[in-house]
Amino acid sequence: MKSFLQKMPDALKRVLAVFVLVAGTAVLVRAVLPASLTDSRLHIKTTVEREMAHPVRYAGSEACADCHEEYKVKQGGYHKNLSCETCHGAAKEHSENPSDLKPKLPRMREFCAGCHTYNPSRPSGFPQVNPAAHNPRKVCIECHNPHDPKPTRTPRECSACHAEIARTKELSPHVQLECTTCHTVPQDHKLIPRSVRATIPSERSFCGKCHSKESGRKEAPKVDILTHGEKYLCWQCHYPHMPEVQ
Repeated sequence: MKSFLQKMPDALKRVLAVFVLVAGTAVLVRAVLPASLTDSRLHIKTTVEREMAHPVRYAGSEACADCHEEYKVKQGGYHKNLSCETCHGAAKEHSENPSDLKPKLPRMREFCAGCHTYNPSRPSGFPQVNPAAHNPRKVCIECHNPHDPKPTRTPRECSACHAEIARTKELSPHVQLECTTCHTVPQDHKLIPRSVRATIPSERSFCGKCHSKESGRKEAPKVDILTHGEKYLCWQCHYPHMPEVQ
């Protein structure tokens, strides 16, 4: 064994020493840790017991349905996936003593702004506003029913929801194209955009209407639509709202 270690390269000796040190440390740590951290079944049991010992603070949205007509409105509205206690706070005590313990009634603009201030990371179609410019100093619930907050008027421009795309398109060769040139937009898309989608072109021939060699649109760059890009759809290589021109 000694001669084997003597013949071993120094680099391998160092690796072996580190491995032995790490393995020994792991065994030592496991030996001194309490069983609740090393035994998975015991860990689950003690965690459940600890959490069950916490006082119950939330009643759940179903508890609101018996007394509040607003629950039915919410179930058919834009906030149907929000728990009542998201806005009104923990309501276990209120459900047990509704006369004396009232839920929170958030009326400040800042509360709604927590979800609805413009943020480009939010999904397309999610209602977003600039609180500094959107009806300044007005309380949100003056115009919107918080349990079914429909817009007071249907957005007339695509940029109302797709502001980032609109800003990109303004700098692109497609700036003169109306959105409806490429997208068919059902009326319901303006009211329930996440349920009713605008159409997106699904054939290469759609772009070929302007960009094929046979197209009569002289100002548009031309390609041989049968060979250019092979089998791939145009927008797999070109971002349609900012297509590069070579």
